[in-house]
Amino acid sequence: MTREELTRLTGDCPNAYRTASGSFVVQGDLSAAFTPPDGEGLVEIPESVLREAVRALGW
Repeated sequence: MTREELTRLTGDCPNAYRTASGSFVVQGDLSAAFTPPDGEGLVEIPESVLREAVRALGW
């Protein structure tokens, strides 16, 4: 999947994107809160970014 295939929901980093299948991809600062399983990662998403994404979707 490329960035061009995603719908950008928020402004600057961190970003929230929606995929064609309806799932979400987030881009942001890595978090070291705990070690995730192989193949997974943790990012911190401020509440304001989630609110902006919800507004963009009209929810």
